[in-house]
Amino acid sequence: MDTLAKAGDMPPPPASLLDSAALFLDFDGTLVELAETPDGISVAPGLSDLLRRVCRKLEGRLAIISGRSIVDLERHTDCRGIAVSGSHGLELRLSNGDHIPLSAPVNIRELRGQIDAFAQGVPGLLVEEKPSSIALHYRQAPDAAEEVRAFLAALARKCGLTVQGGKMVAELRPKGADKGDALRAFMTEPEFAGARPLFVGDDLTDEDAFEAAAGLGGAGILVGPARASAASFRFPGVPAVMQWLKQAAA
Repeated sequence: MDTLAKAGDMPPPPASLLDSAALFLDFDGTLVELAETPDGISVAPGLSDLLRRVCRKLEGRLAIISGRSIVDLERHTDCRGIAVSGSHGLELRLSNGDHIPLSAPVNIRELRGQIDAFAQGVPGLLVEEKPSSIALHYRQAPDAAEEVRAFLAALARKCGLTVQGGKMVAELRPKGADKGDALRAFMTEPEFAGARPLFVGDDLTDEDAFEAAAGLGGAGILVGPARASAASFRFPGVPAVMQWLKQAAA
C-alpha cells in the first residue's frame, strides 16, 4: 500500500460523506459483531429493512461485499434488491438478481478431503466450503494459527492457488480476485457509475477495497480499533456503523 493512514489520523466520517456516494459494506465485523463461528453471529432485528432504506436513499448505489458466500450471507439477512458480492470477490450478483457465476476450480474440490483430515487432527478447527474456496476457521484453536497457514500455503503452492488471511481464518482460493476487484466491477454498472465509492470494513481483507475506493476518488472507512490502514475514516465498532446507517436512512 502506497499511502497508509496512521492509526491516530482517522476521524469519523462526516454525515455529508454519503452525498452522491456509492456505499459498499462488509458484513462480519461491520454490520454484525464477530462470533466464535460463522453461524454464531447475531443479526440485529430490522437490518434488512435498514439496508433497503439506505439503498433507496442512495438511489440504488449500495452493495454488500462479504467474505461469506452469497448463499451463506442470505441465510442471515435478506439481500433482495441489493447488489451483493460473496467469497471475497469471487461471486457477484447485481441488484436485479442477475448472477455472474464463477465455477470453483476442480482442484479445490479435490482438496476438501485433505483439508477435512487436517482439521480433524486439530481440535477446534472449523472447515467452511464456499462456491470457489475453502476456509479454515481457528478462532476456537488460536494456537494453531501458524500450523493452519503453513498447511494451506503448502497446498496453495502445489495447486497454483493462494491463501487469503483474515481475522482467525485462512482461506484457500483461486488467484486474481479480491474485494477491491468486486468494488471496481460494481462501479462499472449504470447505477454506480460516476458516484464516489465508500467502502466500510474491519478486516485486513478489506484493505484491497479501501485502496480501490480511494483510487476511484472515494474513501475507505475502517471499523474497529485504530491501525495503519488505507482507510481515511474510522468507526469504533459495529454500533457506530449502525447509527450512521440509520441517520443516512432517515
